[in-house]
Amino acid sequence: MKELVEYIVRSLVQEKDKVLITIEENDDEINVLVKVADSDMGRVIGKNGKVAAAIRTIAKSFGKGKKKTFVKFGE
Repeated sequence: MKELVEYIVRSLVQEKDKVLITIEENDDEINVLVKVADSDMGRVIGKNGKVAAAIRTIAKSFGKGKKKTFVKFGE
């Protein structure tokens, strides 16, 4: 899942070297933390959050079984 999210985010941003994807896994949830440069945040979020919602949907479809998957965007 990490590679997929990283591929999608890197294809959207201009500063590809500043993309950092971290996965934290607990007993009942998976948190995917996406960090990009400040100037690229708008590209990753998209107009009205539609790009971010699409990334979340893709990540949730690759979630493991019954675990909830969350994608969080930060600086």
